[in-house]
Amino acid sequence: MKQPTIAVFDIGKTNKKFFLFDFDFKELHQEYISIPETTDEDGYPCEDLLAVTTWMQQTLNRFLQSDIIEIKRLNFSTYGASFVHLDAQGTPLTPLYNYTKPYPSELLEDFYEKNEGKDTFSVHTASPALGMLNSGLQLYWLRKTKPELFAKVRYSLHFPQYCSYLFTGLAASEYTSVGCHTGLWNFVTRNYHNWVVNEQLDTILPPLVPTTQFTFSELNGHRIRVGTGIHDSSAALLPYIVQNKEPFLLLSTGTWNITFNPFNNEPLTKEELNQDCLLYLQTNGEPVKASRLFLGNEYNYQTQLLATYFQKSPDYFRQVEFDEGIYIKWKDLPEKSFCWQNLQFPDNSIIGADQTDLSVFKSFEEALHRMMIEMIDLQIRSIKLATGSTHIHKLFVDGGFTNSSLFLEMLSRSLPSFEIIATPTPLGSSLGAAMAISI
Repeated sequence: MKQPTIAVFDIGKTNKKFFLFDFDFKELHQEYISIPETTDEDGYPCEDLLAVTTWMQQTLNRFLQSDIIEIKRLNFSTYGASFVHLDAQGTPLTPLYNYTKPYPSELLEDFYEKNEGKDTFSVHTASPALGMLNSGLQLYWLRKTKPELFAKVRYSLHFPQYCSYLFTGLAASEYTSVGCHTGLWNFVTRNYHNWVVNEQLDTILPPLVPTTQFTFSELNGHRIRVGTGIHDSSAALLPYIVQNKEPFLLLSTGTWNITFNPFNNEPLTKEELNQDCLLYLQTNGEPVKASRLFLGNEYNYQTQLLATYFQKSPDYFRQVEFDEGIYIKWKDLPEKSFCWQNLQFPDNSIIGADQTDLSVFKSFEEALHRMMIEMIDLQIRSIKLATGSTHIHKLFVDGGFTNSSLFLEMLSRSLPSFEIIATPTPLGSSLGAAMAISI
């Protein structure tokens, strides 16, 4: 008899992963692939949507032919701030625009002028002013700059829901995708913001459904329960909410390090927003306070600079373990050593060195320790934003940085009052997606 399994596609910026779980959520299999980016019509890097979807379909078909396992459920977690725009035939009309693509400044000013002003709008929608990262503003940009193309759009699907659409043909929107700094959701009225209707975007946004909603699809002769998809950061939070009764924080690490506090009910302030602290929507549509730091992206960039300078392999940083002597030598240096490339808050309050001088370090190990010391200072600042006035002393750490002894050791030393629990295997968002299709 074949073993019944849950299949999950976990689509990150860097790696595209496929998981199989049993019905007790034990991981049975994982594989991943890195797919080179392509460019949009302006020459800006973007996801190769066709390559990603082809890989997904081929991977699923391969496992549907297995003599050992039988896929009974299928779900998807992906990064946010990304839309797939479909025509009436269900064909993508545009590239999957990159959320780092620059937003036209005049258009942005025009938008905020028409919609309460930047500060009020940002507080009401829990969306720091981040241009394309506010994915709702991508719709505004498309409507204003490409009106002929926009007129052909039947549905604009958040990326997780597009992945689901590939296997169901059903168009839907869901809470975790709508509620991740999109500028679409008014957290005060608990509904879409007025501008969505004013700009007639409600006509291309499919009906809003619960994250746990599913449909049955016939895929290569197999009847499979297919989920609606979930935003990866919210997916990473779900297993902890299900399994823990006492208050906790979750630090979900990866390209973005996001600290979630489901127990902070304090109203969002302008000051918090300006330091990239915001609200997300949980799977049940309730808000959760979260603070964000673009740390994984910066870490990848800086470690490559170190590898080049010290003539090491690109992944040499993975071999470096925490060293007490090096840490003590560099931990109390008053001035900053590293100039950050993309690590900044909306209010520009992160201050690094004017330039990085790696000649002051005797080794790759010294430079990496000092870099992590400065990064941990910023991480602590971000954690405190999410904590607010809540009295919480348990912090779960999930994701890629659980593989770094430097990160975990320095984090523990900087938060002596916290019990810090690193998950042994960083399944994160994939496990949450598996749970969402099983609730």
